[in-house]
Amino acid sequence: MRHSFRKRVEYAFALCVVGLSVAWGFAFYAAIRLSEDRVLENQLQRAAESYPDLSTNLRGYDEVGSLPESLRDWARTDPDEGLYEFVAEELHVAVIPADNPRRRAFVVLDVAGIEAASSEDWWWLLVITVAVGALGALGFGLGILVMRRAVAPVVQLAEVVAEIDLEHLSAGDHKVIESNRFGEDEVGVLAGAIEKTLERISAFVARERYFTSSASHELRTPITVIAGALELLEQSSLSAEDAKAVARIRRATLEMRSTIEMFLCLAREADDGKYGEQFPVTPLVSRAIDEQRYLLNGKLVDVDVDVESLAAPVVRGHPQAFLIAVNNLVRNAFEQTLVGQGPITVLIKEHELLVTNRLGSDDAGGLTPAGSSSSNGYGLGLGIVQRLCERNGWAFSLHVDEAHVTACLSW
Repeated sequence: MRHSFRKRVEYAFALCVVGLSVAWGFAFYAAIRLSEDRVLENQLQRAAESYPDLSTNLRGYDEVGSLPESLRDWARTDPDEGLYEFVAEELHVAVIPADNPRRRAFVVLDVAGIEAASSEDWWWLLVITVAVGALGALGFGLGILVMRRAVAPVVQLAEVVAEIDLEHLSAGDHKVIESNRFGEDEVGVLAGAIEKTLERISAFVARERYFTSSASHELRTPITVIAGALELLEQSSLSAEDAKAVARIRRATLEMRSTIEMFLCLAREADDGKYGEQFPVTPLVSRAIDEQRYLLNGKLVDVDVDVESLAAPVVRGHPQAFLIAVNNLVRNAFEQTLVGQGPITVLIKEHELLVTNRLGSDDAGGLTPAGSSSSNGYGLGLGIVQRLCERNGWAFSLHVDEAHVTACLSW
């Protein structure tokens, strides 16, 4: 049975620590045995050189005067019991109590020729440094190898997910995960969750595309039929009351068509590449004003259109989305403007569009503060404008002061 991912990481870490500890243990054991052998070899070599007079290098002294001359002055200071080392004289001395409590006995070990010379010490330090570095590199390499083996399923899953284009999901993208190959541990559970999520998203995208393609036809067809019938009615002789009714129906039809286009534009996950199209601003603004001008009938309000830039400004995005956004801004301005409270100003700059209208005394408290992104009190369409702008990379803001409301659309 395959262990869980957490257990595999724990075992990998434990294996790395145990392996490195064993390596260090063998290294220290070898160093100790080598030191012992070297001391014995040096002592035996020294005895062999003095053969047949085998003098020992370990001697005991009861009197200070019998000590080697280099130790007598130190011994007269009555040192405490213990072990002492004299590096320059190459002597090790043990001070022990003698028969007389007031006296001390001395055991002297002459290590001349037994301990390694200073030059050899540097060589041994170099060897030890190399050995430590080699063991460190071994432990580092072992740790990397073991941890790579332990986290390999996570890396594999990450690479598979990274190959999926999340901006353009297809119906078969979830099959790339193949969660069954990751087992039943934590990685397998995560892979299964990602696979099911992608499957649901792919199904949702497929349903959305089918809905928008079907709704686009099914919703537009009745509007087209109504518009055709209205044209036939307008060509016939109508009374004044009937003409007004037909005009109201035509305006409602235009608003319904605009609403359908607006919601279909927002509902589409992917479009036909028009989101990167470059188009002029002024013709679409003029079209929006003409389509909404009926809202000013009888209000005695002028519309001032000013193009600030000498060159015709252009914007990159979806033309239909831009027209819908401008239609909403213009319609809101026309609807909120009361009789005689003109003019409405439409200013087209190189990188922004400003639609300004005056506030009525009853409207000042219902509008949002300057810079607020909320649309409370100024038409439901402003929330849709905000979404259209986010979708196309534009910016929308609403500025309100004591006398005017300015809707700003920048690109």
